[in-house]
Amino acid sequence: MIIDMSSVKTEALLLFCRDLIDSYKNNTDDIYNIDSFTKEFVNKNIDDLKNAIDVVAQNNEYYIKNINVSRIKIIVNFYNIINKTISTHLEKSSRFNPAMLCFSLLATWFKELEHQGHSKEFLYFNIYPYGDIFDLLIINTKNKDYKMLNISMVEIAEDVMIKLNNKGL
Repeated sequence: MIIDMSSVKTEALLLFCRDLIDSYKNNTDDIYNIDSFTKEFVNKNIDDLKNAIDVVAQNNEYYIKNINVSRIKIIVNFYNIINKTISTHLEKSSRFNPAMLCFSLLATWFKELEHQGHSKEFLYFNIYPYGDIFDLLIINTKNKDYKMLNISMVEIAEDVMIKLNNKGL
C-alpha cells in the first residue's frame, strides 16, 4: 500500500488542531485581557477553521474504531508526535494560547512548508488569510504580554512543524 506521507501528516495536524480548538472553546478563563474586537475576531476565525476541519477529517470515533487500519495507525502516530513535541515545549511555560498555536501550526505547515498545495481537499487551508490573524494578534496588539505569548506560539509551531516535516515512519 502506498501512503502519501504529506497527506497523513496533514490529517494528523488537522486532528490535533481540532483538539486545540476544542480546548480553546472550552476554556472560560480570560487570562489574555484582550479587547472585545480581538476576541470576536479570534472566535469567528476559530469557528471557521473548525468547520473546515470537520469537512475534511473524520470524527474522533472513526479513528478510534479503525485504529488497526495501517493508514489510521500512521495518522495517530503522527498526531502523538505532534502532541508530545508541543507538550515538551509547553512544560517550560505556564501559559499558552491554543488559538494562536493552532493558527501558527496551520500557517507553518500550509504556507511556509507548502504542504498539500495541489490537493483540493486541503485548498481552504492553503488560501486561508493567516496574515490577517498574525497582523492583529502580533503586529497590531497593544498588550505586550499577549504579543509575547503569541510570538512564543509561532516559535513553538515552527519547531514542531519542521520536526514533523522531517519525520519518517
